[in-house]
Amino acid sequence: MAFSESMIQRSMMATAALAAGEALCVVMGTQTDVQCGQPFVAGSSLSKRPAASYKQVRVPGHCVRMSKTPTSAIHPKPAEGSFGFILAGVCAAAGVRKITKQRRTHHRTGCKADASDKSASSPVLRLGTRGSPLALAQAYEAKRRLGEAFPELASDDAVEIRIISTTGDQRLEVALSEIGGKGLFTRELDVALAANEVDFCVHSTKDVPTALQPGTELCTMLPREDTRDALISADGSITRFEDLPSGSVIGTASLRRQAQIYAVNPNVKCVNFRGNVQTRLRKLKAGDVNATILAYAGLKRMSMEEHATRVIEWDEMLPAIGQGAISFQCRSDDEKTLNYLKPLSHQTTVDAVFCERAFLAALDGNCNTPIAGQARVTDGQLHFLGLVASPDGQKIWRTERTGAAGDCESIGRDAGLEIRAEAGEKFFEEMQAYVQDIQAANTKPTK
Repeated sequence: MAFSESMIQRSMMATAALAAGEALCVVMGTQTDVQCGQPFVAGSSLSKRPAASYKQVRVPGHCVRMSKTPTSAIHPKPAEGSFGFILAGVCAAAGVRKITKQRRTHHRTGCKADASDKSASSPVLRLGTRGSPLALAQAYEAKRRLGEAFPELASDDAVEIRIISTTGDQRLEVALSEIGGKGLFTRELDVALAANEVDFCVHSTKDVPTALQPGTELCTMLPREDTRDALISADGSITRFEDLPSGSVIGTASLRRQAQIYAVNPNVKCVNFRGNVQTRLRKLKAGDVNATILAYAGLKRMSMEEHATRVIEWDEMLPAIGQGAISFQCRSDDEKTLNYLKPLSHQTTVDAVFCERAFLAALDGNCNTPIAGQARVTDGQLHFLGLVASPDGQKIWRTERTGAAGDCESIGRDAGLEIRAEAGEKFFEEMQAYVQDIQAANTKPTK
């Protein structure tokens, strides 16, 4: 199902209000009977039931839950890619708990939870996630898979989704390379995991640093989605970077993408372009940029593939480490959670992603470094491609390795060490100095 512009706008507004604490839940309908006089966001009705039948329940700990009526009225298990799928993630049909650094204490309110919903106060698992529509879609996918694999997790309140606002989501005005790199999307999730506020976190693996929070592990990788990038041009007529006219503005906060674009067309200008998928598409439509690049996997997970002007093959733009893979992070000593999560892991994806992450670790890579790498496993054999570039795209080193999938990490590590030796330590030192001297991805490099 394709989303209409109005649907996307409502989803964005609802997510923003929920993440900002301006609303306690998303109510489907134009007329509502909201209990306790709490603020809410009105969305699109997904059923013929009267909107007044929806009931909002506020329970301690900033936990927002919807009664059984709206959950079933939306759909017991919204279809992946449907608008109900996204909104069920936004309002967390089974219940959303919002956690921020400023508000981690529980508060009493005058509202009481329904007696029929007592079990909701003690979920079997607590899932931590960022609050973007894509992150919530991935969290709901994790919840669905757990419910299908384990009968005790099939009920709506068995797996509780907790939204955790991260620095990377809040600081959209600057490039990631300027404010700390990949860890900005996981730092607050790490804190919640270490504090036992959640049992596991759901990540877009490309955002996860190679150095994990001590005592935690990436225990599960779901089957990988398409890893390629997608070019989206404003009028849909430009399908190659080489064909963009001189002076064209491309929106991307990724130094990896920037370097590969400049390598084939140094006459365009890359500018910082952050925000969730819907925000970037809105800016593109408004004329802020002439084109942008998004991970095709994100578009597919939200049934928005129609926005892609063209899907870019690896030989034109090598994707990011871990792109297209959803991973679960949990405490290494939490046997209960591990017993639920590990059976869902897809070994082929694990082998490919661990190879890529070993390559990145060998290069000490982060968002300050234009590094790309992709591995593919076929019949037990792993094929890896890696790339390191200068931000202006004038220097590029490539590597290619093949070996047994069981040797995935050594293959990736050896490939990283090979490029590090070829490029030389001076290159990495100059690149770090370069990033510090200019606003990376905000202006065209002049070095």
